[in-house]
Amino acid sequence: MKSYDVIIIGGGPAGTSAALLLAKKGYQVALLEQARFPRDKVCGEFISPAADAIFSELGVLEAIESLDPLRLKGVVVSAYEQSVFHADYPPASEAGGQMSSLSVERMVLDHLMLDQVRQSPVEVKEGFKVTDFLFDNGQVCGVSGRDESKTEFQLKARIVVDAGGRNSISLRRLNLKSDSGRNGKIAFAAHWEGVRLPASYCFMHISRPGYTGIAPTGEGRVNVVLVVDRKCPSATGVDAFYRQTVLGNSLRREMLCGGEPVEKVRTVDSLSYSVRPPQCGGLLLVGDATGFVDPFTGEGIYLSLRSSQLAAGMIVRALDASDFSADWLANYDRLRRQEFYKKILLSKILQRLIYTPPLCIRVVKTLAKRRELAALLVGVIGDYVPAGQVVSFGYLMRLLSGWSSGGNAPSPSDSVVSQPRVSRLEN
Repeated sequence: MKSYDVIIIGGGPAGTSAALLLAKKGYQVALLEQARFPRDKVCGEFISPAADAIFSELGVLEAIESLDPLRLKGVVVSAYEQSVFHADYPPASEAGGQMSSLSVERMVLDHLMLDQVRQSPVEVKEGFKVTDFLFDNGQVCGVSGRDESKTEFQLKARIVVDAGGRNSISLRRLNLKSDSGRNGKIAFAAHWEGVRLPASYCFMHISRPGYTGIAPTGEGRVNVVLVVDRKCPSATGVDAFYRQTVLGNSLRREMLCGGEPVEKVRTVDSLSYSVRPPQCGGLLLVGDATGFVDPFTGEGIYLSLRSSQLAAGMIVRALDASDFSADWLANYDRLRRQEFYKKILLSKILQRLIYTPPLCIRVVKTLAKRRELAALLVGVIGDYVPAGQVVSFGYLMRLLSGWSSGGNAPSPSDSVVSQPRVSRLEN
């Protein structure tokens, strides 16, 4: 039976980033992916500015830039067609230049990153579906499954990393997932062509029965993602419900005028769920396998990259110490919770807000007038401002009390005036 230092399940951004980081350390790594790439996945396709630093560490930023991707300079948020605020990202440094976010279609990004892994010492096995774990004294020590030819395999490892997403083997085999139940959301997504809109902004439109994210991806093509309550009716069919709801908002209707979806609408259910850390040892979860919150505050790709970065650091220490126990690996879960707790809390606060129309309209009007408040919120969404600067009593009071303050609303060409503190990535 072949053995590795680390086996990684899943070839998305979480899995490939973990593979690249560990390969740089000289470990024997295998990456197992049940699909064949390129493959598509429902995603907002908005990659926060903070991801650039991790892409650079992975050695893939230059390859991404070679695709000539769109660079978005800010966000635009509207509330119930009554209030709008715009906010640009701040300067990237004292030397000049503006911080920006990447907009890359997931099929392209995922294929590129897996290709980078193929060029590394990592052993990539596509068409390999993991169906169970191997255990030794109650601790995960490998995986079993079937390849495309239905041939069964068993592979051993000192540590297994599950980057298999919302339907990962860990969540099913170890029963770690808790769904949000009646408060759950469902997403509908499709790419549109023939759309003419400012190509330098990501747009978020809040309105009944949910909200819509619109991200340009280049050459008149945009990604339009609709998020609604799971209970929303779709008796007319998925495609008809999606189109009718998206175009039911006057701002979206104006933006998408002349455009048409160019593919069948794809759906993702259970947008919000929590995951308990595994207690068996020898196993770490990264990316969407660790849980998922409503994506309004973004941004799943950065969270996946960052969780893999934290996991890789812990795996190096575990391999050096030859300690793969649940107690030792629990340090990773503590780091991850510390890193993301306030961002998740912010998401929960905003969920209450956006589904309360009068309050939502009021807050968006405040953000249009108070550029410094908008700058902080956009910084948190962009992952370069610590979420604690927004998830605070002081900020929330300023937000709720400042709506009547004077000031002019910024336009898409304006930059926010404050320079938020940029959070430093840990090595």
